[in-house]
Amino acid sequence: MKIGILGSGGVAQTLGAGLARHGHAVMLGSREPAKLAGWSAGVAGARTGSFGDAAAFGDLLILAVKGGAALQVLQAAGAAALQGKAVIDACNPIADVPPVDGVLQYTTGPNQSLMEALQQAFPQAHLVKAFNSVGSAHMIDPQFAGGPPTMFIAGNDDSAKAQVAALLREVGWEAADMGTAVAARAIEPLAMLWCIPGLRDNRWSHGFKLLQRA
Repeated sequence: MKIGILGSGGVAQTLGAGLARHGHAVMLGSREPAKLAGWSAGVAGARTGSFGDAAAFGDLLILAVKGGAALQVLQAAGAAALQGKAVIDACNPIADVPPVDGVLQYTTGPNQSLMEALQQAFPQAHLVKAFNSVGSAHMIDPQFAGGPPTMFIAGNDDSAKAQVAALLREVGWEAADMGTAVAARAIEPLAMLWCIPGLRDNRWSHGFKLLQRA
């Protein structure tokens, strides 16, 4: 599959390299594609370009930027290039202020989510929340003693969620569909919970697991 990743930071680069290892054709999009030359040289088959280039390239897209930049990046990618595509939203609405006792502060309230705002701005795209509730080191082929961890996903389009769930299974996750975009109000704060052990005690090797009664 051709996957366009909108972003050039650590999360975008980790996802890009990992998905390339799994045999996908990957293009990272950036405002400054030239700064990714070193990264692409070390990842077989990887490409770089503008946000618009990456959005046009991908059959599936991943938005992996700071929450505060997410809307601008989608605007730069262009509505036409997003039309009808599954767009994994890996962003969190983290405020640009220090955490409080290990708890991140968000720009959204309990009855809001970043993904809902992005979906409203780009109704022709099929946003699916995923990859936002774990650190980048564990996003591809996670290894935990309890077996495959759970990635909670949400979105309005069932076919897009099925496509994302299949990709998640391929890279070592169980996918748990929590419903429509409204569920992002609950999924986005999981990043706050995931970060507490790291910010308080420098423990970053954990994930979430949904247990169901047999």
